[in-house]
Amino acid sequence: MTPVALVSIVEDDESVRESIESLIRAMGWEVLTFDSADAFLRSGAVHKTRCLISDVTMPGMSGLEMHAQLRSQGNAPPTIFITAYPTAQDESVALANGALAYLEKPVDSSVIIEKVRETIGRA
Repeated sequence: MTPVALVSIVEDDESVRESIESLIRAMGWEVLTFDSADAFLRSGAVHKTRCLISDVTMPGMSGLEMHAQLRSQGNAPPTIFITAYPTAQDESVALANGALAYLEKPVDSSVIIEKVRETIGRA
């Protein structure tokens, strides 16, 4: 039996986190959710995560800071960033550091599904 791909969601807004979680589960993928970058980093799920969906702006460590830390440790899973406050600078940093996408909220669910499928399919 093929293991189900794990998608981790790091999002401080509970309603957004639950909405994306429901979408990912409906596609048949395993999902873990975290309300902060620190919670994800401490979870032990980093090495099992095949795709990461992260908010950019969160209290404490930002999604971009978390991604930079993961990259410096050689543990950054393919990452999709979402944000309610897009900036050209953040988008440039995210994409230059290997992010799959930098998407503005509200995010079109079909785009998230497409990006996760691309990732899971090549992992």
